[in-house]
Amino acid sequence: MPIKPTPLVAQYLNIKRKVPDAILFFRLGDFYEMFFEDAEVGARVLDIQLTSRSKDGVPLCGVP
Repeated sequence: MPIKPTPLVAQYLNIKRKVPDAILFFRLGDFYEMFFEDAEVGARVLDIQLTSRSKDGVPLCGVP
């Protein structure tokens, strides 16, 4: 049975579908977050920490 995405992840994926070739910085409070493949690329290019959401294991990274 597939895991239902959280509302935040669903919103991110909806926007990402519209711009699949862009790195999406998603504003979340005071930070701009990247998720999934965008986070992996962003962490490597920007030399910042790649982490994950503890609840669902989604890769993420962000900047203030």
